[in-house]
Amino acid sequence: MKHLVFLINPQSGVDRNKQITDAINRVLDVQQFTYEIQYTQYEKHGIVLSKEAANKGVYAVVAVGGDGSINDVITGLQGTNTALAIIPKGSGNGVAHTLGIPLDIHKAIAIINHNNWKEVDVASANEHLFLSNAGVGFDAMIIEKFRSSKRRGLLSYCYHIFQSIWNYSSSKWHIQIDDTILDTNAFMINVANCTHLGYSFVIAHDAKVDDGILNVTLIKRIPKLAAAVLGLRMLLRSVHKSKYVLYTQAKSIIITSPSLHQIQTDGDSHSVVNSLHIRIVGKQKVLVP
Repeated sequence: MKHLVFLINPQSGVDRNKQITDAINRVLDVQQFTYEIQYTQYEKHGIVLSKEAANKGVYAVVAVGGDGSINDVITGLQGTNTALAIIPKGSGNGVAHTLGIPLDIHKAIAIINHNNWKEVDVASANEHLFLSNAGVGFDAMIIEKFRSSKRRGLLSYCYHIFQSIWNYSSSKWHIQIDDTILDTNAFMINVANCTHLGYSFVIAHDAKVDDGILNVTLIKRIPKLAAAVLGLRMLLRSVHKSKYVLYTQAKSIIITSPSLHQIQTDGDSHSVVNSLHIRIVGKQKVLVP
């Protein structure tokens, strides 16, 4: 029998927690799996619980949440043979969208029953691991505003974008993309392993999570009205076609700037000082359709 650990944030509410546990009891194949449910008690507790589960030889840790919850789990599981499974219950669910994991709880649990997994790339931005994407500039600022907001969902995300875009100025960046050097003004720089940022916004239309390559989207200094249109381009999977966008692939990206103080990885904000090195650092087994 394979053992699973489901990680749930109790702050998601009693009704949601009951919905999830009922779905587990109804759908999970108990002929294959035993399981337990653990509840995170504080920020980044998921890292600790995942590491403990892996040390006990658990078959898979199931992240019940969004990209941030998934990030905690992969951080705790790095260097182990324990798999990641996903029940997407976050705001954007970019990783789930990319991997084809349905938002319906019952269908997501059914994927675990199929016992099909693939190894996906895990990247790092300095010491911060990520599975989906990392970003600087406007990208990182919006993530910080969104995380600090009490309102969640797509409307809140769009609200912060359109509220901030008119007053935001591009910055000067020194960027090394593999062997190519760029000194340029940029509105934002995103480095993606997954296709989706979240919701239906596609930042890297041809990204493959297991090819050992990262996808770089550099949005240049841009007129404000044109910047607003880029959101529509992301919904249409065509942001790479904009004349204001440099889109390329790389194994190593080094970004430096005196104005580099903040980054985002998988929707979580971090402080940095002037320099950032992004690269693939490992693999993670993930249960997929």
